[in-house]
Amino acid sequence: MEFTLSSAVLSTRLQAISRVISTKPMMPILDSFLFVAEGNTLTITASDGETTMVTQIPVDGVMEPARFAISAKTILDALKCLPDQAITFDVNLATLAINVKYLNGHYSLMGQNADEYPEPVIVGNVSQNLSLDGQILMDAINRTLFASAEDELRPVMNGIYFDIEEGYITLVASDGHKLVRCRLLKETGNARSMFNLAKKPANILRNLLPKVEGNVTVNYNERNAEFLLPDYRISCRLIEGRFPNYNAVIPENNPLTVTIERLPLLGAVKRVGVFSSQSSLLIKLRVEDGQLHLSARDVDFSTSAEEHVPCQYDGPKMSIGFKANFLEEVLSNIAGDEVCIKMADPSRAGLFLPAEKNDDMELLMLIMPMMLNDE
Repeated sequence: MEFTLSSAVLSTRLQAISRVISTKPMMPILDSFLFVAEGNTLTITASDGETTMVTQIPVDGVMEPARFAISAKTILDALKCLPDQAITFDVNLATLAINVKYLNGHYSLMGQNADEYPEPVIVGNVSQNLSLDGQILMDAINRTLFASAEDELRPVMNGIYFDIEEGYITLVASDGHKLVRCRLLKETGNARSMFNLAKKPANILRNLLPKVEGNVTVNYNERNAEFLLPDYRISCRLIEGRFPNYNAVIPENNPLTVTIERLPLLGAVKRVGVFSSQSSLLIKLRVEDGQLHLSARDVDFSTSAEEHVPCQYDGPKMSIGFKANFLEEVLSNIAGDEVCIKMADPSRAGLFLPAEKNDDMELLMLIMPMMLNDE
């Protein structure tokens, strides 16, 4: 059985779906790609048992139906060194010997029995579906994913929660110390529903969406979800369990508002954070008289730093403490040139919002405060 296709197209598709493959697969064959040849189409699958990616490539040549698996590392390394050209796969279905012929030579390798490859995760009975703008979805995932947890005791926090209503769709991620709520104002669902997408498929989606023009279709039920992109299909198991009531932890009345340029504040946080205590990473923010003062110190090493950034603020003198790394993450992922920091007192969460209004997205980030010992 023979078929011919472009080496560049094959390499690009294999590189994309190889992100699914685990470094420690639960079954030996899951370190391989599943090739299914039928008609003039080659379907290639990669899976880790929980998440599956499928891509289809048109090929030339008269093909009899065939299934075989090829080691992912072997074929990826071989194609990586090959200039773009037509390559021909000659597969002996009886022995699974594979000869890959190209312009100046050939590769010989052994395939594996595809019968050992597990059935992919499938959505089955679809209870709900969405159609989301690919670029808006990418932006929302980029701005929320960093806040998700890696907690074995609370797996429900280890992903992005999609809360779907008829008027808008909300993406939420939180690790218990910081939270991001990203509301897509122009994306709507057919009915009230929700699902919790694990971090791995969310990362894979984030890497594929930059090249997607138009909408992405999402099919899902209580256990599985499927994302349909122009060249790929991603299906995955959803995180089971009840996601916490995220709206309950967002303060409704934080009357003290600081408006400040985002990049100068981010730079100051990075510089001052170097001198924070290695155990707490505490940065103290003090706002008064149109200045936001940042300070940090490490008593153990007798180091300290202080910096101030101009801001807009009309309220009383106020001090609050945050972890330096949380501040840096939030300021790096929030949108816009200016950011609004809404506070009430040193014991209540601080809210970080873009100062500029966005008609497509309403973004809110929250950081829980730290105790200030000198207050």
